[in-house]
Amino acid sequence: MTTSRRTFIKNSSLALAGVSMLPSILKEEKASVIVGIQLYTVRDDMKKDPAGTLKKLAAMGYKYVEHAGYHDGKFYGYAIPEFKKLLKENNLKMESGHSPLTAKQWDKTANDFTDEWKQTITDAAAVGMKYLISPGVDESLCKTKDDFMHYMDMFNKTGELCKKAGIHFAFHNESYEFNHSLDGTVLYDLILQTVDKNLVGQQMDIGNMWEPGGRPLHYLKKYPGRFLLMHVKNELKRETTGANGNLYENSLLSKGVIPVKEVIDYARKTGTKYFIIEQEEYQGKTPLECARLDLEAMKGWGF
Repeated sequence: MTTSRRTFIKNSSLALAGVSMLPSILKEEKASVIVGIQLYTVRDDMKKDPAGTLKKLAAMGYKYVEHAGYHDGKFYGYAIPEFKKLLKENNLKMESGHSPLTAKQWDKTANDFTDEWKQTITDAAAVGMKYLISPGVDESLCKTKDDFMHYMDMFNKTGELCKKAGIHFAFHNESYEFNHSLDGTVLYDLILQTVDKNLVGQQMDIGNMWEPGGRPLHYLKKYPGRFLLMHVKNELKRETTGANGNLYENSLLSKGVIPVKEVIDYARKTGTKYFIIEQEEYQGKTPLECARLDLEAMKGWGF
């Protein structure tokens, strides 16, 4: 997920060493895998016609969706009972979704989370989610070691709150964590080394890390068993440099430079359960067409 999707959410809304070494957050899950789609892929369609879009995704063969559309106690404008009904009508499950944890979710005066963040956790459980996922970091809290450690404490405390609510908390990487360091350590490594792995799960986005030099197989091997969830993407070299200086853009899973099949095969063997398709740029195709082709690619790879 890119920073643009993070802004969108704000505004719109097992190990090679063996199972015994896995954090408890992973041990609770079954071995079978889930293939789904992050609804940010079809964000414009979801904005215009959530019900119709979910119906089209289900007709393609999707059984699982991940949201990026929670705001003011509603999912894509629907109250929780109505959205649960909509999912059920289309035989869809939604066990994960994205809501950013930032400085705004912490009340300094009360030295506690805001009521709004606590309600976000409650609503995630109420709609049937198993994973509440924070996309990316609040960059303002990653400038000094003291701020960063307080931020990671917020992660762990959110993990505790989620556990009490019967769900899990997880972190999803953007690009920032790979081209910024703190005290000489790449931020993504520092996050993985600092959070309590039994309270904070990880959703690896293999596309977001690519441009700044992160390589998914490297991290899957360096931190075995830590990535229960994955955003499956590919990246294509741009013909011209992007507005933000980016050299790559999202592409169909079958078209880019990332060895996607090798990555997901390895991840599957080492404990990843949720493989969530996401594509944010479309090279002239419609988002729904890309969603269909990407699912076909995953099926062709044995998922």
